[in-house]
Amino acid sequence: MPMVIGVMAGLALAAIIVLIGLFKLMWRVAEPNEALVISGSKHKTEGLGQGMGFRIVTGHGTLVLPGVQAVRKMSLDLNETELSVDCVTHQGIPLRVRGVVIFKVGDDFVSIANAARRFLDQQKMMAERVHNVFAGHLRSIVGGLTVEDMIRDREKLTGQTRSACGSEMEKLGLIVDSLQIHEIEDPTGYIKNLAMPHAAAVQRDARIAQAEANRRATEAEQQAAARMSEATRDSEILQAGYQAERDKAAAKSRQAGPLADAAARQEVVVQETRVAELEAQRREQQLQVDVRKPADAQAYEKRTLAEGERDARISAAEAHAKETELAAIAEANRVKTAAIAEAEATKARGAAAASATRATGEAEAAAAQAKGLALAESTRAKGLAEAEAIKARAAALAENQEAVVAQQLAEKWPEIVEAGAGAFSSVDHMVLLNGADGMSEMFAKALTMGGTGLGLARQLLSTMSQGDGRSNGGTEAAPPVNGVAPAVPPTPRKEHIPVTGGQEGGTPS
Repeated sequence: MPMVIGVMAGLALAAIIVLIGLFKLMWRVAEPNEALVISGSKHKTEGLGQGMGFRIVTGHGTLVLPGVQAVRKMSLDLNETELSVDCVTHQGIPLRVRGVVIFKVGDDFVSIANAARRFLDQQKMMAERVHNVFAGHLRSIVGGLTVEDMIRDREKLTGQTRSACGSEMEKLGLIVDSLQIHEIEDPTGYIKNLAMPHAAAVQRDARIAQAEANRRATEAEQQAAARMSEATRDSEILQAGYQAERDKAAAKSRQAGPLADAAARQEVVVQETRVAELEAQRREQQLQVDVRKPADAQAYEKRTLAEGERDARISAAEAHAKETELAAIAEANRVKTAAIAEAEATKARGAAAASATRATGEAEAAAAQAKGLALAESTRAKGLAEAEAIKARAAALAENQEAVVAQQLAEKWPEIVEAGAGAFSSVDHMVLLNGADGMSEMFAKALTMGGTGLGLARQLLSTMSQGDGRSNGGTEAAPPVNGVAPAVPPTPRKEHIPVTGGQEGGTPS
């Protein structure tokens, strides 16, 4: 009996252990940051309608039939994705917007169901999907804004982006806990250029304020130093007066002493007073030295430096002028030396040319003398020959005068005709009357001129044949030159041929 009871107790204990194991195997509990998605049988979940095909459990436990139902977990933790989006504003300026999106699966069953359908097995890809959604909408929104709008009102950009992405995130079963725009990068420097005028204005105002503060502080320090010196001077003067009064009282107290001592002490007091006044004046002069003199010294220093720079420039200019003058003098000396050398060379060349010219003249004179002697001999020989010829012609004339005259006329006939035609050389136009008869008459007159020449030649020959014995009416022959009688040329006779007007139709010549 006790054995049966023990066996029954063991069986009961085993059954309890098996039941506990089965319960643990079938019981699933959802953590606070997750949702259990149970599939494998039709379930009706509140708010999701009929025939969803799976059950969602959050915040509590549920029984799951192993082998019949499948249980998977959907994380409800926060997720974040970094945004780095290249955008172009309404002005066409490229920007890069950096930010962060913090999101999670919605706590309601509809959001969990939508997220489960899309991300249950791809929860690690959730951040990339969200980044793509926000990048697209962010580019679209930035394209309608200016850079100034984005800088001055980032909240507007954030609100528009969340509003634009809200419906899509809801379809994905996600909600956005936070969207922050951290930085707007400007690779073109547009934002920096926008800030430069304001930064320059701030720097200008800061410098002006600092300069004004320094000026006021300097004025206050100078005024304080002046008041301090004035107070010191007044104090010393008062002290000197009090000292004089004390000395005077002491002198009065010592009136019983000799009068000379009193006078001496009075003189001492006067001198000490004078010393005090001098000390006060010294203090005043010290004030002038400490306050005014430094300013005068600074002004004097600047004026002295300016005068030194001016003197240096003047000295440099004078040195340059002196250098230019010396260079000009050197150039003049060089030109003068070259001119003297050229003059000496010209003089030497002139002397050489004169010597050459003299030698050439002497040679030419000798040549001319020789040439003259030769010409004289030639002329003498020619004269002798002509004399023989004249002698022969005279003998011929004595024998046959007509034949010689005819020969001479034949030899000189072209010259005779040319001399006769010279009367017509100045006539531009000539009108001959009577046609051919006028022409014949013209030729007859020319022949008559030739005949006249023949008569003159005969008369000349007859005159020459009479000899030198005639005393009157003869022609005296010229004395012979080198033994040769000069030839006497016949004097041509000019006849004027009148040209008269007459009938028209004459032949022009």
